[in-house]
Amino acid sequence: MCQYSSRDGFATDWHLVHLGSRAQGGAGLVIQEASAVVPEGRISPGDLGIWKDGHIPGLERIVQFIHSQGARAAIQLAHAGRKGSMSIPFAGEHLLLPTEGGWQPVAPSAVAFSSGYAVPQALDLAAIAAVVEAFRQAARRAFKAGFDVVEIHAAHGYLLHQFLSPLANQRTDAYGGSFGNRVRLTLEVVDAIRAEWPAHLPLFVRISATDWVDGGWSVDESVQLASLLREHGVDLVDVSSGGQVPDAKIPVGPGFQVGFASRIRREAAIPTAAVGLITEPDQADAIVAQGDADLVLLGRAFLRDPYWPLHAAATLGDPASWPEQYLRAAPHHSPARQLLTRPEKA
Repeated sequence: MCQYSSRDGFATDWHLVHLGSRAQGGAGLVIQEASAVVPEGRISPGDLGIWKDGHIPGLERIVQFIHSQGARAAIQLAHAGRKGSMSIPFAGEHLLLPTEGGWQPVAPSAVAFSSGYAVPQALDLAAIAAVVEAFRQAARRAFKAGFDVVEIHAAHGYLLHQFLSPLANQRTDAYGGSFGNRVRLTLEVVDAIRAEWPAHLPLFVRISATDWVDGGWSVDESVQLASLLREHGVDLVDVSSGGQVPDAKIPVGPGFQVGFASRIRREAAIPTAAVGLITEPDQADAIVAQGDADLVLLGRAFLRDPYWPLHAAATLGDPASWPEQYLRAAPHHSPARQLLTRPEKA
């Protein structure tokens, strides 16, 4: 979940406390927000970055704290493409002008996301190769920072998703047109990262299973892509949806994307993660128990409650390991109960 609280891509104390509290709260895996592999790959000037070695120490500090709480740390590697050069949302979202520090967004084709976004510059072949190299270098930095998992962000209308979808990709060269051409960049990024990222560490890819628009990226194509990702060394597909166009009609509801994760898991024979309006412990537990996905990833539920896993464990009757500093408040901790019920001395 983007925090829009960085400057020049550097992690701050906000990120340490934000991510660290989720590790304290019982998360098994803490995934750092989409972190730009190049400066022009940011959504806004407030995005985290991993495009230079100077970013590594701040990220390493966060990873070390997450590890100290018994959790694992992951990072999303991202490039916003045509959705870049926007202001941070808190200040009223708008396209940044050059005088405000804005930049020229890039994309597969010179097609804007909407009238409120910049018309992007279409990437030439040399620039596409540079994008692949930027992802590779970002994976190298992620390893130096100590992350346990890398997730490639190819969803929500960002650059790799833009190449996947005919709604944004109008190219006529080797990166456009056919399914094989449109998935080419994503597979090249996967191959570059898999060659850099140690074989024993997991590699995830986040996708939008559908654009929710006729003529856009489809669930059938997602199944095909997931099969290819498995062949290219990806360990898990994180299955979201939408984000390619602003006017898609999405039937949002509890667990509305779980069916996509289930189908991809079954038909592509690759582990998946389910996301999207998963808020209740019983709901999350059932998704894994029924084999619809291998993991449940939470976003807004964690923003509302950093200790969601501890509370969920109590609800499901499986006491979790609370931070020892907080044990006196744990519902299953007998000394705390004794303290509450101890009679006063006569």
